[in-house]
Amino acid sequence: MEYTSTRNDALRVSASEAILKGLAPDGGLFVPVEFPQVKPEEFYGLTYPQTAEKVLRLFLTDYDPDFLKRAVEEAYGAGCFSGKADFLARVEEKLWSLELWHGPTCAFKDYALQLMPKLLVEAKRNLGDTGTTKILVATSGDTGKAALAGYAGLPGIRIAVFYPNAGTSEVQRLQMATQEGGNVAVYAVEGNFDDTQTGVKHVFADTALARQLGQKNERLSSANSINWGRLVPQIVYYFYSYAQLVAQNGIAAGDAVDYCVPTGNFGDILAGYYAKRMGLPVGRLICASNQNNVLTELLETGRYDVRRPFYKTESPSMDILVSSNLERLLYHTTQDAGAVALWMQQLAQDGVYTLPENVLAKIQETFFGACADDAQGRAEIRARFAQNGYLCDTHTAVAFCAARTAISSEDPCVVLSTASPYKFPCAVLGALGEERTADEFDAMRRLTEKTGVPVPESLASLREKEIRFTQVIDKNEMPEIALLL
Repeated sequence: MEYTSTRNDALRVSASEAILKGLAPDGGLFVPVEFPQVKPEEFYGLTYPQTAEKVLRLFLTDYDPDFLKRAVEEAYGAGCFSGKADFLARVEEKLWSLELWHGPTCAFKDYALQLMPKLLVEAKRNLGDTGTTKILVATSGDTGKAALAGYAGLPGIRIAVFYPNAGTSEVQRLQMATQEGGNVAVYAVEGNFDDTQTGVKHVFADTALARQLGQKNERLSSANSINWGRLVPQIVYYFYSYAQLVAQNGIAAGDAVDYCVPTGNFGDILAGYYAKRMGLPVGRLICASNQNNVLTELLETGRYDVRRPFYKTESPSMDILVSSNLERLLYHTTQDAGAVALWMQQLAQDGVYTLPENVLAKIQETFFGACADDAQGRAEIRARFAQNGYLCDTHTAVAFCAARTAISSEDPCVVLSTASPYKFPCAVLGALGEERTADEFDAMRRLTEKTGVPVPESLASLREKEIRFTQVIDKNEMPEIALLL
């Protein structure tokens, strides 16, 4: 399998090169040149590690199959994810919640970031790279901790995580600020996530900095979903969840299933698109947004316009206006790298671009956009707990809202539940009608008393951990940090 750039389809690299580089030299994203075709029944009866091995071998063809088998067993085998890898909870007759937060950091990013560090280290071995790889990560909350946990202590790796100052929940901040390891660093950045992500992208595009790093036998890479190594593991849980629905008689083999995904950087939902293109019977992919609803507008009108107010919401991991992985969808839809490069240039210069009607129509065949504000999300948390006894976090609540907007009662739908409710305990507690508190650990205690749902130990223990990282920087300081990391 070869990979090309969304902005230059004459480029060809191996999977190892795509994962090690993270970003194409022209600023584009690496994408596979073809979609391997499979039959859903090939995945029936497989364990999660077996499913992961099967999917990864289709895309990572330059990796040793024995390595992939070992890597997925270590990431997803017995005892991992609390024994609940890809856990499906039935909420209503035709509605399921795919709980992706039973991993070590209580967020769906664990599925990729328990595996991706192994893929990157192996990519270095495949390519004979003996230098130091510096991982730069922009995070709106969950990616940061998952990346830190995955890369901490690995030889030949140093990692710096950047998050928007005052732009995450307190639990998310503490998860990052208390991270152990001699090869990790964490910085709060003045501004919002888009400022943070743009700053990291500028560092990757800095050719002078790349030369300076090269002189020290160092190179940059990314753990964000712009890196193919982050995206490919996420395809797995679509195949596994579908097989589980069939096994549980929730659907008949071959039935189409809608997936509703709370969406920020567009990577998680794009993995569902890859699964569909590979042959999985995915019906619609419902793109759920919060009040920062730039994607909803795009999917309705074809206009992508980031010249709008930026809202800090109770679902902070979705507080994003520039959704990087959308670029991959545009390339796959058009197969026109020149057009994609032009749209990305227009976005960078003018903050807006508009898709041709035929391109939008093709996207709308699969994607549907819907959004919900904080008040609607709070109401959804209350309703799901009161009506179904199901407790969800603020991001999953937005997805439940979007699913109700998008589907009829006859359509089977899986909502991707992307984080534990205890990552946002104050907001969830308030949504259930309890008096809100500013102390998130007090909120955890009161929330478990009210609901009976236990607090994950990895979150409960944060209060006792040493805070190691408190520095607040301007995004213009990132190049110097990358050089000295």
